[in-house]
Amino acid sequence: MKSAVETLNPTRVRLTVEVPFEELKDSLDAAYKKINQQVTVKGFRKGKIPARVIDQRFGRGAVLEEAVNDALPKFYTDAVNEAELNPLGQPEVDITELKDGETLNFTAEVDIRPTVEIPDYSGIEVEVDAVEVSDEDVEKSVEQLRERFASTSPVERAAQDGDVLTLDLQAKVDGEVLEDGVADGVSYTIGSGELLDGIDEAVKGLEAGGEATFASELKGGSAAGKEAEVTVKVSQVAARELPELDDDFAQLASEFDTLEELQADSRKRLANMKQYDQATQAQERVLDKLLELVEIPVPEKLLEDEINTRKHNLEHHQLGQMGLDLEKYLELQGKTAEEFETETREAAVKGIKTQFVLDELVKQENLNVSQEELTEHLMRRASSSGMSPDQFAQAVVEQGQVPLLVGEVARGKALAAVVEKATVKDTNGEIVDLDDEEDEEPETAEAAATESADAEQADEKADDKADDKADDKAGKAEEKTEG
Repeated sequence: MKSAVETLNPTRVRLTVEVPFEELKDSLDAAYKKINQQVTVKGFRKGKIPARVIDQRFGRGAVLEEAVNDALPKFYTDAVNEAELNPLGQPEVDITELKDGETLNFTAEVDIRPTVEIPDYSGIEVEVDAVEVSDEDVEKSVEQLRERFASTSPVERAAQDGDVLTLDLQAKVDGEVLEDGVADGVSYTIGSGELLDGIDEAVKGLEAGGEATFASELKGGSAAGKEAEVTVKVSQVAARELPELDDDFAQLASEFDTLEELQADSRKRLANMKQYDQATQAQERVLDKLLELVEIPVPEKLLEDEINTRKHNLEHHQLGQMGLDLEKYLELQGKTAEEFETETREAAVKGIKTQFVLDELVKQENLNVSQEELTEHLMRRASSSGMSPDQFAQAVVEQGQVPLLVGEVARGKALAAVVEKATVKDTNGEIVDLDDEEDEEPETAEAAATESADAEQADEKADDKADDKADDKAGKAEEKTEG
């Protein structure tokens, strides 16, 4: 077999492959054997039909087609390996010549990983938010805890902000009561925004037994998105009572004996959270700076696939779980379809570039992933997916995604190496030491490192897709058969 490579652009090549006919022998033998098992010819035992009889009865072209279907993927893979290419996605294969007994010639165009030159990144400098916990922050945190331990008691007065009401609701559309538009005994806190738009204004000022009607767009159910006439009746008004802010509250709401100890713990937890956010922010900004230093062409087909994958995941997974469609989501976000398209494309470009750069750094820095690191990463991914570690691990193995997880961890380590050499200052001008935060491995390191997980999956599946594409093209072999 002979092959040559023509560079079409920085991310796409054309392979020209010439295969001497004798190299098809194994595939031809396999084709005759397969056809032998599938057909019956009078006078011959199944599986014992001579090749010349198969040629006469079913045509030499059918045998060649089967043989090329079997051989083409292997020849393509050999040509890729010989040229030391890193293909992305499936090739476009075209059989240019097939002469029985002489030669098989074909071309294959495929996207490849671009060459990435990593410049010196030791001079990267970024600024992050300072870690500052104010007394007001602590007070807010303790107050939120206090809210969780609030009690309610019925009152005989008009409803006001913060009260907990027991309501009966009825919704009509075009004068007809909806089958799923009646609910009794609903608990609602005024000001929570958990029910319908306009309900706060309708119930405020009502006492137990009071009733009001208002118009509102339904957020769910059989008439979601339609304007409805909603009648609300208040059966009870209850006031929320917060516990006294004292040592007794500290003992009720925590493991601490005094309010002072509870407040000190709140301050410590807030500081830890802000340090975590600071480390996350540092990684995001260092990554952005690194990408600015590197010129990376993005394969258009890979970009299209990544954009489509992101849209699909948003529409059919994330929004589906929320009971929203894309149109409603954009409305809630205050975005136009054009803005959404632009943002999705920009995010996809960044994700692909991130993968290319960090993968190159993994090679340059000879970064390896230990079993312990892989296990820790798997545990985190399992937690975020809502699956048990055993379930998640089984799914990963069954779907052949272990290399994907290894790549995620390796890219996380590559990004951490860049951050380690960067200069990070806070808004007060102080140098930030991220060593402590790095021990906790912020999720953003992994998020950045896996920004284009779908692109990597496309890369890993290149061989399978190549086989499928080759099979499709090989089906046309009979038409080109000569002799």
